[in-house]
Amino acid sequence: MHQSEHAEIGLVSIKTRFILDAPILSTKLFIPIPRQDLISRPRLFEKLNAGLDRKLTLISAPAGFGKSTLISDWIHQSREDVVWLSLDENDNDQARFFTYLITVLNKAEAIETPIGRGVLEMLKSPQLPSNVGILTTLVNELAVLSGKIVLVIDDYHLIDSSPIDESLTFLLENQPKNLHLIIATREDPKLPLARLRARGQLTELRAADLRFTSSETAEFLKDGMGLSLSAEDIDALESHTEGWIVGLQLAAISVQGLDDPSAPIKSFTGSHRFVLDDLIEEVLEKQSESVQTFLLQTAILNRLTGNLCDAVTGQDSGQETLEMLERANLFIVPLDNERQWYRYHHLFADLLQQRLRLTHLEQIPILHQRASEWYENKELPSDAIRHALAAKDFERTADLAELAWPAMSKGFQSISWLGWLKAMPEELVRTRPVLCVAQAQAFLNAGKLEAAEARLLDAERWLEPTADLIERSDATSTKMVIIDEEQFRSLPVSLATTRAYHAQAIGDIPGTVKYTRRILDLLPEGDTQWRGAASSLLGLAQYASGDLEEAHRTFSDGLAGMDPLDAITGAFVLADIKMALGHLYEAVSAYEHALQLAAEHGEPMPLGTEDAYTGISKLHRERGNLESAAQDLLISKKLGEQIDLPDWEHRWCIAQARLKESQGDLDGALDLLNKAERLYIRTPVPEVRPIAAMKARVWVGQGRLAEAMGWARQEGLSVDDDLSYLREFEHITLARVLIAQYKSNLVDVSIHEVMEFVERLLKAAEEGRRMGSVIEILVLQALAHQVQGNIPVALAPLERALTLAEPEDYIRIFIDEGPPMEYLLKNIKADNKKLKKYIQRLKAAFSGGKPQLFTTDQQPLIEPLSERELEVLDLIAKGLSNKQIASRLFLSQNTVKAHTHAIYQKLGVNSRTQAVASAKSLEILPID
Repeated sequence: MHQSEHAEIGLVSIKTRFILDAPILSTKLFIPIPRQDLISRPRLFEKLNAGLDRKLTLISAPAGFGKSTLISDWIHQSREDVVWLSLDENDNDQARFFTYLITVLNKAEAIETPIGRGVLEMLKSPQLPSNVGILTTLVNELAVLSGKIVLVIDDYHLIDSSPIDESLTFLLENQPKNLHLIIATREDPKLPLARLRARGQLTELRAADLRFTSSETAEFLKDGMGLSLSAEDIDALESHTEGWIVGLQLAAISVQGLDDPSAPIKSFTGSHRFVLDDLIEEVLEKQSESVQTFLLQTAILNRLTGNLCDAVTGQDSGQETLEMLERANLFIVPLDNERQWYRYHHLFADLLQQRLRLTHLEQIPILHQRASEWYENKELPSDAIRHALAAKDFERTADLAELAWPAMSKGFQSISWLGWLKAMPEELVRTRPVLCVAQAQAFLNAGKLEAAEARLLDAERWLEPTADLIERSDATSTKMVIIDEEQFRSLPVSLATTRAYHAQAIGDIPGTVKYTRRILDLLPEGDTQWRGAASSLLGLAQYASGDLEEAHRTFSDGLAGMDPLDAITGAFVLADIKMALGHLYEAVSAYEHALQLAAEHGEPMPLGTEDAYTGISKLHRERGNLESAAQDLLISKKLGEQIDLPDWEHRWCIAQARLKESQGDLDGALDLLNKAERLYIRTPVPEVRPIAAMKARVWVGQGRLAEAMGWARQEGLSVDDDLSYLREFEHITLARVLIAQYKSNLVDVSIHEVMEFVERLLKAAEEGRRMGSVIEILVLQALAHQVQGNIPVALAPLERALTLAEPEDYIRIFIDEGPPMEYLLKNIKADNKKLKKYIQRLKAAFSGGKPQLFTTDQQPLIEPLSERELEVLDLIAKGLSNKQIASRLFLSQNTVKAHTHAIYQKLGVNSRTQAVASAKSLEILPID
């Protein structure tokens, strides 16, 4: 590829190519080259240099005050490691903004190994992570760099996005010392400037600072513009323009070549706008007709290169004209070293566009159309679509958007893509079934389920046998339009996949099953990724219907056909199914496998690791190890805050609430459940334990039975209900509420009806082999008999519950019942030695003891230690710290911590000393 071709496409270097599948325009990352005729401004350079020890340098002034020029000149005279990001309107998209931010940071000399990979993984999530999570990861990576980086963000006034403002606020508040930020903007950004100013962390350059002084004006006019003016004329120009650099430049250009420039100089009056209007007219009239035409026609372009200008103007001298304009100082800025890409000064471009609208309004759509075609040929769909929209060519916009969706969907850029379609007529979108399905998918990514349903219906009507089919060139508002035959042929699979996701998200289990089976029927055998996704959705539907063993098989098979890291993100589903089946050890194994994969992946920890720690904390809590549960949740919180996906925090709040319950902090538990309720979003994962029911259980514990009964009435729950797995947790909760009411004698509750209801629940859970529910229901039976005074009868279901629970080391399911359960345990007599020992451990837990349930005399290793874990364990036994182990094994300290945690889990211990002792007793390590 020739150098000029590189310049046309504008791709970044190999060092940062990993950022996106879509092209990255290098012109946005290029530090402008200072002009040879620039006036040196040492007083401003001193301010810029002095500000490097602060967090932020803000250069805020209207157009034409030389903000970008000043920074560019300073950069080329300094020794700082500077990177530059020029923003445009498209950068209001959060994913795009962070992608460019990470790309430009990787251009810094201080960064030898690319940073930001973990952030980019986060950006691939359908639910975009919070800026706090993204920037926490980025700040941590920047903080360990040895060199200082100066990040320049130019044209920040083009950003109109609260999330991006919030992200920079977080960056400024947590900015590492080796990063300095310079923002150039026409208006003050929505950042905490007052706070930074009060703390001495802000350097400001404003219009008053940037204006040319009298001496700078004289130097500029003489050396920069080649004018020999009298002192009186210079003073007049300085007075009229008030040191406004672009005004001076325009005025100087307008009088160049005149024998007597004094007369026009003395005529300059009025505000900047009036001065500008007069001057731009004079400047344009000094140019040849061909140059004027070139300037006006190319004013629609954000960036200029020779071939693009030729395509827009219909001429063949674009490159030569651009170079001539640069030599003539006509407000054109080079964007690369090869002088292949340029842009007009923003103010100059605005004025040219205004003149174009006044003089050649009818040409504007044609010019945008030509630009759109050029960008399409260069495979730059965003710019192609932007110009098509500017031309109000909605047919073309729809064509390009439809073709661009697969790549943008893969890059999780639904927000930008939906923005394009928002500007198009509804009737146009409805004629295109492929586009309808694409928009439905984008709506699902954005959580707009009802809007997605409407688009799916629009697409489905075109697949009916009676639908009219035509090619693009003959399109009308009443006939179907097809752009890409291949996408249309795959439409049944795409539609079925979207339907399956939508059905599962709204709780339509039969619909999910129907559409996932259709996907599997339509797909070829070799398409493992999409077959895996379909199987996973089918597994979730089986999970929701209560067919847990089949759900586990189907979901596992689906994960096996997908990306290996999907096994980490899907682990919490597999473990939850195992817990519902009563297989706690197998649930532990699922999480251990996920943590092992995460450890092997290395830094940064992949998505799903935070959920694995949240999940394993639930198992530690259930087994009575509250300290380990709390530690797991701290690790999960730290990892989760780096990605901050809302569905993660929802699950974390629930796990933390359960821990608070076990610690006796019911108010704290309720606060967390309220937060989880606010964070909840609908996903295909079934909601088998609704938060409202969890809150009702806490209310029972607090004695707030009226509120608990209010919940039951609101949900329409009754002991006569038909039973289903999706409502099993709610029905068990209802039984708890009714038993508590009977005990309190608040209302006339028929305990016999409650007992019959509990018996029905037990039978349904047994038939579904949901032993986790069986154990809890048996506990409820025992408590129900106890409140009636039937202690001997109560001991029978309790003994059965204990028999089922003992092999899996359940603890909290009994302990959390409080004194009534403690009383029953004191009265139960067990002949079985194992069961007797188990009951003793439960009694000890009631007495404040800490049952060690992961001990080697209870169970063998849950899973053998890996070779790497054995290496880490050996070094632990030798007394090495995590830092020393990391150095010895060439690992990060976080990876060593992950291996250590996995070792603790497999050995059933909580400390290094216990790990070494346990390993020696199992002869994993030699006995001293």
